[in-house]
Amino acid sequence: MSGRGERGPWPSPLGAASSVPPLPAWADEDTPVFVISVAAQIAGMHAQTLRSYDRIGLVTPGRASGGGRRYSVRDIAVLREVQRLSQEDGVNLAGIKRIIELEREVGALTDRLAEVTEELAGWRAAAEQAARNAADGGSSDRLPARRTQSVVVWQPGPRRRD
Repeated sequence: MSGRGERGPWPSPLGAASSVPPLPAWADEDTPVFVISVAAQIAGMHAQTLRSYDRIGLVTPGRASGGGRRYSVRDIAVLREVQRLSQEDGVNLAGIKRIIELEREVGALTDRLAEVTEELAGWRAAAEQAARNAADGGSSDRLPARRTQSVVVWQPGPRRRD
C-alpha cells in the first residue's frame, strides 16, 4: 500500500495464529519494522517477489534511512491477500492492484460518510433545540451559520415564452 497511516483493505494478522514476531511497544500495525527477508518469510514469498510487487505498486513498503524496504504488519496482510487472490482465485496482478485501489477508496468513502453523518447529527440536534426554543416562546435564535467552501455559479438559460 502506498503511504503510512492509510486504512488497509484487509484485517491485520496481529493476534492471528501466525509467525508474525511481536512488535516493539512503540509500533502499531502500520509502523514499518520488518526488513524484506523477514517480511518475505512471514508472507510465505520470495524476497524478489516483494521487490516486484513494490515496483508495480501493489505493496509500497516504508523506507529506512539507508533506503532499505521496511514492511509493516498491514503490508504483510496485504501481501498474503495478494497471494491468496492470485493463487486461489486466479486474479492477475493488474486485477489485484485494482482491487486494492477500490478497497482503499471504499475505506476512504466509509470514513467520509461517518464524518458527514456525525456532522448531520449535530445540525439536527441544533435545529431541534432551536425549534424547542421557538416553541417555548424563547428567543428565535437562528441556527449558527456554517462557513462553506462551496461556490454556486448561476448562468441564466434561454428565456421561456409562455
